[in-house]
Amino acid sequence: MFGYVNTNRSQLSDEDKKKYQSFYCGLCRQLGKEAGFKGQMLLNYDLCFLAILLQSLYEPDIETEEFRCVIHPLKAKSGYTSEAISYATDMDIILSYHSLMDNYRDDNSKLSGLAASSIKKDYDRIKDKYPRQTLAVETYINKLSAAEHSRETDIDKVSSLTGEMLGELFNWKQDSWGETLHCMGYYMGKFIYIIDAYDDIKKDEKRGSYNPLLFMKNESPKEFETFVRINLTSLMAQCAKSFERLPIVENVDILRNIIYSGVWTRYEYLQLKGKKKESTQKETSNDRSL
Repeated sequence: MFGYVNTNRSQLSDEDKKKYQSFYCGLCRQLGKEAGFKGQMLLNYDLCFLAILLQSLYEPDIETEEFRCVIHPLKAKSGYTSEAISYATDMDIILSYHSLMDNYRDDNSKLSGLAASSIKKDYDRIKDKYPRQTLAVETYINKLSAAEHSRETDIDKVSSLTGEMLGELFNWKQDSWGETLHCMGYYMGKFIYIIDAYDDIKKDEKRGSYNPLLFMKNESPKEFETFVRINLTSLMAQCAKSFERLPIVENVDILRNIIYSGVWTRYEYLQLKGKKKESTQKETSNDRSL
């Protein structure tokens, strides 16, 4: 649905790269089992993180499967399979269904509409299995739609909607770790919403589309970049604080890589891209003045 919760591969050991790939391939393979080849097109880094987090916390039985990948058929692949990965798969389908329906409604994308229809049966099956989580996503979609239509300017209020939804999905079993997992998901969800809005701000500005960050940018252009950076830093600090309360040992280096570094790769890329563009514009301006 978003795809910002990724690794910083350059800082992972070779062993952890293999482990992460096995989780990623396992999630992809499970999507294929649950919803066919079309399900594999829904593969999402954010849900891969959730699979690793829940697997590492609850440690359900995990197995490794060897298989041939349809997309990469020349080399044998290996992927993990477990209850935690199956749960992340179901949450991936729930989120993807609503994302596709949102594209269909907003952009009249017939392709998205057809894709949503193709997984509707899988969505209904998961809804019966996980009514709390499905209701959380449906409530989120409705509240977000209302905020967009009212042109809500409070970024904290709007981002909290994503936070509440993701918190419910993180809280798999509603047990003694449920509150900590919910808190972790809440702050990560807010982070995801804000960085997604930041990523889209230039496109939305050109199109005149709704983006709550535009109100902040227009109101305080000089403080805008500082505002975004401070908010993102604060949110991930809270997320990390919740994570460190969990008694996780297995895959902890992968999870810390994502939380402390990987989630920032897109932001850093956007910053670098902006600086290069600014530098090019200055050079062009200087050439014209000669």
